[in-house]
Amino acid sequence: MIVTLRKITKTPLDFLVKSDEITFKGYLEYHAGKLILLKADINGSVSTECSTCGEEFKLNVDEKVEFFISDGLYEDENNIDIDVVESFNSTADLDELLLSEIELIKSDYHSCNDCEKKLNKGNKLWQYLRDEYPILAERKEELTTKLL
Repeated sequence: MIVTLRKITKTPLDFLVKSDEITFKGYLEYHAGKLILLKADINGSVSTECSTCGEEFKLNVDEKVEFFISDGLYEDENNIDIDVVESFNSTADLDELLLSEIELIKSDYHSCNDCEKKLNKGNKLWQYLRDEYPILAERKEELTTKLL
């Protein structure tokens, strides 16, 4: 879905983009200068790799995203820290923005259910050992490195 940025006004423009098992739903609204605000929810599931075992699994996604789209080069005159996507053809491709957000989500560390269970068991073991044997807590990083 291609949107012409110059047509975005203060009245929010609702959008809905679907890709495989993901829904990208939100609105675009003129903010100031060359900036258009995008606020949306990303819901569904994506296939990704477990960061622990490397197996592929379905990751449930329920994310809120908010960033600005600049119609041209964005120049920060006030040193305000905001997320900005620059567009150099006065359009925004919402399908591409969705794919980009999905890749950002997938690039984070995620664990499949099996590894998550093992991780939780390991954390409970470390909590027990830390409480019972405080010297182990002090050497946790060293011991973990040796064990792995």
